[in-house]
Amino acid sequence: MDDALRARVREIVERVLREQNAVPAAPRVVAIGADHGGFELKQVLISALGARADRVLDCGAFSPEPVDYPDIAYAVAKLVSDGAAWRGIILDGAGIGSSMVANKTPGVRAANCNDVKMARNAREHNDANVLTLGAKMVDPKTALEIVDLFLTTDCVEPRHQKRVAKIMDVEKRYLRK
Repeated sequence: MDDALRARVREIVERVLREQNAVPAAPRVVAIGADHGGFELKQVLISALGARADRVLDCGAFSPEPVDYPDIAYAVAKLVSDGAAWRGIILDGAGIGSSMVANKTPGVRAANCNDVKMARNAREHNDANVLTLGAKMVDPKTALEIVDLFLTTDCVEPRHQKRVAKIMDVEKRYLRK
């Protein structure tokens, strides 16, 4: 990551933690962020998250003006990675790019889900802790259903937990100190 991106992400995370008075390891804190393509859907989701989260950390964008999705995606993923957020939700046009960015962050298992079956599988089988959505791929009603399922489904089956541990082992092999 270049220095400019690193500085931009640090600025976003510090602002979110400062302005929203976030406390690390707070229970059921959801970090959410979107680029300009996901801005409108993010507003819809934030309105509905009160029933499923103790606190919502909005990492931007704060208008429909163009922004770079990697900055927002990494800010959300970093909050999850650091333990300041329990789960993360990232929106962009397709959800694919944000998933790629988030999955580069240690401890993050991001899943791009465009229907409830994918969301259930992501949580039950893979213990995904970050959801990415394509704002151009799902309508608001479906997005709300996906988010609700993502935040209320647990990974409890031992055979799946064992596989998640293997995913994390692969990650550990490639972490740079």
